[in-house]
Amino acid sequence: MSGSFDVVDLIRAKRDGRPVDPRAVDWLVDAYTRGLVADEQMSAYLMAVVWRGMTPAELDRWTAAMIDSGERLDLTGVGRPTVDKHSTGGVGDKVSLVLVPLVAACGAAVPQLAGRGLGHTGGTLDKMEAIPGWRADLSAARMRELLAEVGAVIAAAGAGLAPADRRLYALRDVTGTVESIPLIASSIMSKKIAEGTSALVLDVKVGSGAFMTSVDEARELARTMVRIGVAAGVRTEALLTGMDHPLGRTAGHALEVAEAVETLRGGGPADLVEVTVALARVMIDLVAAELGHRSGALHDPAQVLAAGDAFAVWRAMVAAQGGDPDAPLPAASHVETVPAPATGHLHRLDARAVGLAAWRLGAGRVRKEDAVSATAGVRWRVGIGDPVTAGEPLLELHTDDPASVERAREALAGAVEVAATPPPSTPLVLDHIS
Repeated sequence: MSGSFDVVDLIRAKRDGRPVDPRAVDWLVDAYTRGLVADEQMSAYLMAVVWRGMTPAELDRWTAAMIDSGERLDLTGVGRPTVDKHSTGGVGDKVSLVLVPLVAACGAAVPQLAGRGLGHTGGTLDKMEAIPGWRADLSAARMRELLAEVGAVIAAAGAGLAPADRRLYALRDVTGTVESIPLIASSIMSKKIAEGTSALVLDVKVGSGAFMTSVDEARELARTMVRIGVAAGVRTEALLTGMDHPLGRTAGHALEVAEAVETLRGGGPADLVEVTVALARVMIDLVAAELGHRSGALHDPAQVLAAGDAFAVWRAMVAAQGGDPDAPLPAASHVETVPAPATGHLHRLDARAVGLAAWRLGAGRVRKEDAVSATAGVRWRVGIGDPVTAGEPLLELHTDDPASVERAREALAGAVEVAATPPPSTPLVLDHIS
């Protein structure tokens, strides 16, 4: 790392909206990662970024410095084109569990480095860990082996991948500096670029159950991340997908795994299938030239999914990571129902309320080190627009802690709206950014 800079001068420059020397960006990220810049000084700089933003050149440099703070995975020699997906998080978002084996069944290799959930949104690793024996921690060498053999991996990111982001995210979490599009974009993209994939599709959720509730802000985040990826040499596109209603019919780890398996067998809820197939098609398009004869109509993701052809890849992926694909999933010891408030058609099921209820039942965590219950969660028996009858069970609350049910019911107060006629049909894919 060349040179040294006065961190107070850098804070003042960012605070006042003056240009920041690109070399200073490199130095600042490196010095903070090595403990040479104090938390309170980096906090001040991050708050200045929240207010002043970053220029595209500064953001590219900041992201590159975060990548360079650690190792990069080398996925050469896998024998297939590599493509991954990242979701900004939502309620009932078990898309990765279906998408990873589906895209692998279409001929690509999917190195999905995933995380655990915080708050009302669930994490992919939490869901997978509901499978008896399944392990998230894999060495880089083992990941490459599985990508070559199976074509699909869902694993935890190693500590050596973008360690600057780990330190910066923890600081942002406690200093009110999470809500900044440049900081969100660089956090996501530094890890994904370091992952070594040649192509990337971003699922940017927008709605009441998503981190981004505004379509305009979600679109800005998507465009920012796509630009960062392309500038770094990674073919990157994004879809904006709706999250006013929770996805599928379940929110909770074992419940969502069971629903993903149903979908991989050729069934599953229509909304989950719609989003998964839309993302898979973009992923296949990004690597189509490398797939050659393996892409095209014979490997259309919708056909592969409907035929159940991705299920064999799922079984192989789970088994290769120590899991038993035939083992029964854990089930809650206590289940209560919430009745439909009226007769008619389900117009609204608020995603954030469902996520909060699942969290209170034991499916979520406040801190990353907290334990979660594999069995806790919420199941809804019908989808938006379906008919319901007053007094009949609409929601199921699953938990091993009966004392948690009352608070979960409180979270769901006002979350359900029933009307005489079905709501107008609205697309789940709101925009495609390329």
